[in-house]
This record gives sequence, structure tokens and C-alpha cells, in this order.
Amino acid sequence: MIETRQTGRLIAHFLLIVAVIAMGFPLYYTFIASTHTSSEILSPPLSMLPGSNIAGAYGLALTKGASSAGNVSMTLMLWNSLVMALAIAIGKIVISMLSAYAIVFFRFPLRLVCFWMIFITLMLPVEVRIVPTYQVIVSLGLLDTYAGLTVPLMASATATFLFRQFFLTIPDELVEAARLDGAGAMRFFKDILLPLSRTNIAALFVVTFIYGWTQYLWPLLVTTDPAMGTIIVALKKMVNFSDADTPWDAVMATAILALLPPVAVIVGMQKLFVKGLVETEK
Repeated sequence: MIETRQTGRLIAHFLLIVAVIAMGFPLYYTFIASTHTSSEILSPPLSMLPGSNIAGAYGLALTKGASSAGNVSMTLMLWNSLVMALAIAIGKIVISMLSAYAIVFFRFPLRLVCFWMIFITLMLPVEVRIVPTYQVIVSLGLLDTYAGLTVPLMASATATFLFRQFFLTIPDELVEAARLDGAGAMRFFKDILLPLSRTNIAALFVVTFIYGWTQYLWPLLVTTDPAMGTIIVALKKMVNFSDADTPWDAVMATAILALLPPVAVIVGMQKLFVKGLVETEK
């Protein structure tokens, strides 16, 4: 029995190691390629050891950028992407929490109808309503602005649904106790619901931050100024049809730079993120 368990553990560890290598090798290859020159990348086989062009590739990406991306430094692109991702994540959480709070804890006519109208918008993603949304942004003069990049993507029916389901688990006794203590609507929201929703907020923040960071189609439409572009759009523009005309060292360096903020968010909020996904009892 003990030998069977040990064999099972060995097989499980072997499979996990193989899976980690399969998932991690493309990232390692991208980093290694970013340390070599474009000519070395286009002359296989590529060495699996770091090259000597790491300072040149990352320096070019961070300070100058590529001509096909408007010669805008990736530092500015990273900043634009960070502002967009943070604004979308925070906006989604704030709007969804307030919407769910109103639907669950306030009694008003057509309360459930309002919720289902919000929920039905799941069938209308950005790609479906992109033409009228773009027309509204143009009419308001929000092209090449942070507001144009973020505001149309802030509403989230999924987040509203998740917060509503969590708020429904709050005991009525807790609500009554808060009322007896003289807590108003906003004080109850700030002092009781927010602390209880911490893990849910963390999980949604990670998901919505990555959603905002990886946006491609919407930033491509609403930004005509290269200085307002995001790093995901810039990364696509850097790749030309001809391999010889593509600065592959800068492309690989930009890809690594584009990975760092989402990875930092996931690592920094890992415990709360996992707890928010698997915790069932509050």
C-alpha cells in the first residue's frame, strides 16, 4: 500500500514537472531571445543561454521604441496600459458593488427587473456594441483620452451578479443589528460590507486588471495618437510582414515587459485571489 502511494506521488510530481516545463519554456525562450540580436534570432539554432544584447534590447524598448509603433518608448506604453487596467478594474468593482448593494438591500419597484436588465447585458459584449459605442466616444470628443479608453469598459454584469450573490448570504440579523446601532446606508456599506467583501474584491481585481491590460481591439480603435497607445497594441504593430524588417530583439523585450505588471498583480494578491475563488463560507 505504501509503495503504491509513493509510486502515485512520483507519477503526479513527474506530470506536474512536465506541465511546468511545457508552460514555462515559451516564457524562457522569449526572455532568452530578448537578450540576443535580431540577426542571431533569425539564424537558428538560437542559444538557450542569455546573450549580450540585454541592455541594448531593453534599452531600445524602454527609451526609443520601434519606428513601426511610432517611435514611442515602451515606458509610456506601459504607463498607458497601467492607467487603463487600473481604471477598468477599480471602475468595475465600484460600479458593480454599488449596483449589487442597491439591488439587494434597498426595496424599490421593479428591483428584480433592473437586475435582470443588467444581467442580460452579458449577451452584449464590447465586440457586439462596438460601432455605437465608438460613435458615442467620437461625439463626446473622447478619442485619444484615458476616459475614452476606460469608461466604456467599466460596467460589468458578471461582477454585479457575483457581488449580489455574496450580499444575499449576509444574515438579516447583521443588517438589523447595524440599523439598531444607528448605522446608515453608507456606513453599513463602508464598515460592514467592504471588509466582508475583501476576498471577493481581490479576486475580481485580479481578473478585471488582466482583462483591462490585455485589451487590444478597443484601444486600437479609440487611439490615433501613438503616445496614447497601449503596450499590447504596440507589440502587434512592431511585428512586420517581413521577418527581416522586424526588430525581434525589441519585440521579445517588449513581450517580457508586458508580462511583468500582470504577474506582479497575481503574485502580490495570490492568497486573497485564491481565497476569494474557493471560499464558500463568510
